Parts: sequence; structure tokens; C-alpha cells
Amino acid sequence: MDEQEKEEPVFEIAVVIPRRIVQENDEGSDCVKVLVEEFTRVGFVVDRVLGIAEEFIKLAAPLETLGRAAYELQIKKRTHIGMDLQFEVEEVEAFVRQPDGSIFSWCERFQCYCHLIYGIVNNSKSAITLKFDGKEISWKSGENLLRKLESENIVKQVFPLHDERKRQSLLRNWATRWWEWDGDLTNQPIDEIYSYYGAKVNITIAIYFAFLGMYTRWLLFLAAFGLALELIRFGAFLVVYLVKCLVLLKLCFLMFYRSFQLVVLPIFFVVVILWAVMFCQFWKRKNSALLARWPVNTAVTVDQGYKLPGSKGSSSQPQMELTKLWDNDKTKVKAVFQRHEWLGRLMRFRNDVIIIFSIICLQLPFELAYAHLYEVIDSSKIKFGLTAVYLFAIQYITQFCGKVSVRLIKNENNESTEKRADSLVYKVFGLYFMQTYIGIFYHALLHRDFSTLRTVLFQRLLLSEVLENFLENFLPYFKYSYKKYRVRHKKKKEKGDSRRRIQFTHRVEKEYLKPSYSASIGEELEDGLFDDFLELALQFGMIMMFACAFPLAFAFATVNNIMEIRADALKLLVILRRPVPRAAATVGAWLNIFQFLIVMSICTNCALLVWLYDQEGKWSLEPGLAAILIMEHVLLLIKFGFSRLVPEEPAWVKANRAKHATQAQDMCSKKLLRTISGGSRAFGELKKLE
Repeated sequence: MDEQEKEEPVFEIAVVIPRRIVQENDEGSDCVKVLVEEFTRVGFVVDRVLGIAEEFIKLAAPLETLGRAAYELQIKKRTHIGMDLQFEVEEVEAFVRQPDGSIFSWCERFQCYCHLIYGIVNNSKSAITLKFDGKEISWKSGENLLRKLESENIVKQVFPLHDERKRQSLLRNWATRWWEWDGDLTNQPIDEIYSYYGAKVNITIAIYFAFLGMYTRWLLFLAAFGLALELIRFGAFLVVYLVKCLVLLKLCFLMFYRSFQLVVLPIFFVVVILWAVMFCQFWKRKNSALLARWPVNTAVTVDQGYKLPGSKGSSSQPQMELTKLWDNDKTKVKAVFQRHEWLGRLMRFRNDVIIIFSIICLQLPFELAYAHLYEVIDSSKIKFGLTAVYLFAIQYITQFCGKVSVRLIKNENNESTEKRADSLVYKVFGLYFMQTYIGIFYHALLHRDFSTLRTVLFQRLLLSEVLENFLENFLPYFKYSYKKYRVRHKKKKEKGDSRRRIQFTHRVEKEYLKPSYSASIGEELEDGLFDDFLELALQFGMIMMFACAFPLAFAFATVNNIMEIRADALKLLVILRRPVPRAAATVGAWLNIFQFLIVMSICTNCALLVWLYDQEGKWSLEPGLAAILIMEHVLLLIKFGFSRLVPEEPAWVKANRAKHATQAQDMCSKKLLRTISGGSRAFGELKKLE
């Protein structure tokens, strides 16, 4: 064991217990005492903290304890030859360490903690009587201790704790780094973020921030381009406004502005589409490079979200039992699987139809009513207020529809948890797509006026970003402050001293009062990453699909994303609890949505250019309109053909994977040959003895 593993243990899990009114005289049967003893026997380092309103048991696990749990869970880890092998404590040096030098990632450690905490059972042959606050609890033989205490409301919660040393390092190097100018406002310690928040399959918080950083860095070019176009447009308007007496000069500038729109905006649109296509393809390359750089377990296992026909649990039947069932009656088992497969597809089709009809029958009338009111009202202040009320109301309507989608997905027979999460992403994004863009489409189609469309886009971008930041950052902080106020107020009431100021002296109690990193549609399938990626996707669609009408939107998006990087970092490190690692979900569903939005932006921007060229509505196939039609087909061809030109994986990633595969194959071949030759020699010696 190296020096790093010998450091002072870090408490990463807390068990919350209510403060007792009655103190037990018999410590041998005291519930909390027994719980602490069981945790110590398992191998945890235990620390008890008495808070203002609750009692906390903090747990830390040395490497030996985690290694034993990892072996029992049959956790596979990346070795130095590229293979994922089952972890063994004795062979610890054979396994690749995390970027911070630790053996296990946060996800693996959390999995081991849960296995050990919820693996404590009564191994005695008789029941044990436990006492808590004057109440007696019977802990039966073979019964799980934590589950029993949770059912009796003695254990209120088990939640992860921040590692204070690493948290402070991330605060300095990441969350508050915008105060230090180093030439790149999007620079982030991605390896450090990955080590702290961990990984299981393909997506972590580190992947989200890597995506956000690359997206923002690439946006800088379009932000500068769009800002330059807006400055030229504003200069032309300013000259026209100032030279009212010089009619000829005014006409010249009007002609310049008209030709500027007809020539420069199509160029800007083509540049935007090429930028988006290249960004998505190069992100795939970066994503592959990150996954190759990090020791992410890529072993194929049966996903817990898959349910075999006739099974009641979420896990699959044992392999031997399934093999026996298949060998006995292949025809019957095949029919069961086919029926199960098609029933699952029909359930997914039914759920998709429900979502589509809810969009058409519920959301569409609401959106069109708002768009119509916006056009009828004359006052700009009332329009701004109407937009704010609309965005606030539709936020909760769409969240409600998202929760309905979660209930529908529970009845689907998806092959894995990842498939369930992807199905949820597509359904909820369909709802948000309608509520975000249909009103803007209405304005563009009805009036075909770029100035009105710019006003609507500006108001939507400004209000939506302010509202999202309020819901993401300020609302959790208000919840946290209100919880602290309630605890203090209740304690003052109990003591009868309203003038005394009660301070929270323990960090664990403050973390307990913080909100969790959860999705707005619920915590069952997704965490807060769902809302963060949804916000990025909606912003991407807004600036891309109306790029010709409002080039300045890219500058707004860039500034917002630079602030978002640090605000989200502060939210995760200061305002919220440490997120619970999740084994499901990939960035693939969101990347597919970004690809879909690129196709939509080709269509919508071409429509905007057609309205710009054909303001009289004659729809005659003039050279300008024909050029737009040809440009649309060419851009679609580039969109679908660019992936053939730029590979999704860098060459070094492929070479590294091939090298590891060759090493693994050579090792397995040598081991197999030794086994065969040893067996042949033993067989020959046995024949000689006969």
C-alpha cells in the first residue's frame, strides 16, 4: 500500500438518526451503539456527530475494506494491459489508478459502501432487542439492520458527503477560476472533476463539463462573427437615421443594407451549419479520447434494467437456469421472447402516441394563444411581462408532462436502464421543443418580419436564461436557507430563548440540509445532468434555427455559457449535496438531439432566407430562391457526409485499443496453453501408473 492510501481516512457517507429525548441506560441494547459496533466490525472508520436537530454517523472505508467489498461484488477494473479483470486486493498494483492516484472511482466506492452498509444482517439464531428513545425494536435473525431501522424511521437517510480536501481544490482550480485570467475562460480541470465525481459507463459530470467547455470555446468564433454583423447592421441604421436630409445618401445606405442582408446572411448561415457539423463530429473524437484516457470499465454485463419474460425482479435470471429452460423447450421459450419483444415495442409506440397527442391537444393551443396575444398587445412592457409569465407557467406544465413520461416509461420493456433513460430524453425533449419554438415559428410564418422575430428571440433568450439560472442556482440556495431557518426556529422554540443565535458547527449537518442534485422531472431515472443537458440543447436549437434572423444570439449564448461553467461548478460544490453516482444514461441521446437540431436549422434558416428574398409572397422560382433550394440540399448532403470524412475516434485511440486487445489475447493464449500442457502431462503420468 502506498503513502497515498495511508493518509487520514476521508468520511464519504453519513447516516442520519433523529436526536433522542430518552437516553438508554443499557448501552448493550442501545440501537445507535449497536449500529456503530456493526459498522466498525465491517471495517469502517466511524465518527459520531451530534447536530442541532439530528445525530450523524460518518463512515470512511480504508482500502482493505473497499477491496473486500469490490471482490464480493465482482467489480471489474482496468488493468495495465487494457483488460477489465475482477479486482483482487493482493494484486492491487496490476490495476490502473484514477487520475488522482486512488484505486477506486467515486462510483465504485459508493457501490462498495452501499454493499457493506446494507449487508449487515443478524447472523445469530435468535432475535435481538434494540432500544431507541424508549422504544423497543426486534431485530430478527437474518434480517437486514439498515432496512429494519429505515422502516422504523430510526435511520432517516443515508447520503454521500463531500471530500473537503478535494472540494476546496476544485473550488480554487475550477469554480472560482474566473477571477484569474489565464487566456482561456473555458479551461477546466477535467481529470480532477472526473476523479471526484466518478464514472460507470459513458457519461459523468466531467463529460458534461468537457462538452460545455468545448461547445463554449467553439462558440467564440460565431460570437465574434455575429457581433461584427450586428455592428455593421447597426452602423447602417445609424447612418440612415442621421442623414435624413440627404436623400441620395440615404438611398445608398438602404441599398447597401438590403444587399448586405441578401449576401452576408446566407454566408453566415452556411458558416453556422458547417461549424455545427464539425463541432458534433469533433466532439465525438474528444469524447472517445476522454474515455480512452480514463480507466472506465467497459466490461459487458447484464444491465439491471432488463427484465426477462416472466421474471419479477429487475435483475435477470441466473445463466444456468436460463440455459436449462432453453434446452428443455426451445420453441416455447422462443415464443415467449417474441411475445415479450413485440409487446414492449407496442407499449413504447403507445407511449409515444400519448406524448404526441398531449403536445397537439394541450401544448399547441396554449402556445398559439400566447403567440396571438403577443401580436394583439401593443405595449412592449406588457409583451415582456406576458413572455415572462408564459415562460414561468410553461416550465411547470412541461415538468408535469415530463413526470407523466416517467410513469409511462416504467411500463415499457426497455432492454436496459440506458434505453429507458434515452426514451425519457426523447419524450421530454419533444415536449420542450414544442413549448420553446412553436411560438417563434408562428411569429416568423405569420409576419415574415425579421425585426419582430429578433425582438421575440431576444426576449426569449434573456428571460429563459434568467429563469433557468434562478431555478438552477438561487432556488436551491433559498431552499437550503429556509431549511436552516426552520431548524434554528424549532430549536429556539424548544429552549424558549428566541434571542439566542444557534450556529451550525458541523459540516455534515449543513450538507444534510442541502438539496440533492436531482432532475426536475424526478429522481427515478435521471439526476440533475438531465436538466443541464436539456438547457444546452434548447439553447443550441434557439441560436441555430434562427441564426439568419439574429446573429447576435451566438454572443449572448457564449457569455451565458462562460458564466454557466462557473455557476454550475459552484452549484455542485457549494449549494448541493455530493451527487450520487448513476450507472445509466449516455450522452448519445443528447448528441442525437443536437444532430436533429442541425437538420432542423438547415430547414428553418432556408425558410427565413426565402421570406427575405420573397417578401411579396409571389413564390416564383427566381435565381435567389433556386440558389437557396440548392444550398439546402448541399448542406444536408454535407451534414450526412461529413462523418465519413472525419472519423469518430482518433487514430491513437484505435491503436491503443488494438495493442491492449493483442496483449490480452497473447496472455489468454499462453495461460490456456499452460493449462492444456499441464493437463496432458498429468494424463500421461496417470497412464504410466496404470
